Amino acid sequence: MSDIIIFYDIPSISGKGWSPNTWKTRLALKFKGLPYKTVWVEYPNIQSLSKEIGAAPTTVDIDGSPKYTLPAIYDPKTKRAISDSQDIAEYLDATYPETPVLFPSGTLALQFAFQEAFTLIGLGSVFPPMIQDTMNILNEESKNFYRRTREAAFRKKVEEICPLGPIRDEAWRKAREGLTMTAGWLQKRRGPYIMGETISYADLHVVAWLLWVRQVKGSESEEWNRIITWDNGLWGGYIAQFGKYIRPDA
Repeated sequence: MSDIIIFYDIPSISGKGWSPNTWKTRLALKFKGLPYKTVWVEYPNIQSLSKEIGAAPTTVDIDGSPKYTLPAIYDPKTKRAISDSQDIAEYLDATYPETPVLFPSGTLALQFAFQEAFTLIGLGSVFPPMIQDTMNILNEESKNFYRRTREAAFRKKVEEICPLGPIRDEAWRKAREGLTMTAGWLQKRRGPYIMGETISYADLHVVAWLLWVRQVKGSESEEWNRIITWDNGLWGGYIAQFGKYIRPDA
């Protein structure tokens, strides 16, 4: 039996990955040089797939029931299924210590704190205006599931969550403010990466969230081309230095 890790991801209509959470795992596997096979799973099938391979729920749904999400991996070497991008990254470091390290000794808590801060402050405001765009790049069965679950969570139509005009403009304005704040943190680096000369999981976290915008909005979109010029081109340059881990999957 092959020892190649099976990586479960959510497809788009282009056949490419788009989810920031699954991109974190894809980037981690590539950075560590671990062979893997992608299995695409549509949204309505995530729960049954997770139960089938033994992947644990990662959170609780709005009705209080266990919620299963992707990414997930199944590792034939250990016969284990792992869900949640953070847990997967920690598992890969522990199971494959001979590969490049995602969490150098003593950095796990600090990296986790940075990731939470970046998501909340850096791109958190973009969630509402990206919901409709994300739905529109999904295959039909996932699109229907995505609409139903998001409308249940927000208690309004997807089109009403963040309509074009002042509400959406304000969300993007806050996103720019947040990215500029995090750019200030990164100016204290002593090298091209968050930890200076060493790539860490925190870098992959940032790249994954930037890729989400690029994959959903498109590389030619006004929104993406604004982001890559913000903060003196920091974000465009940041994602560019990880090109070898991104291609040919985006």
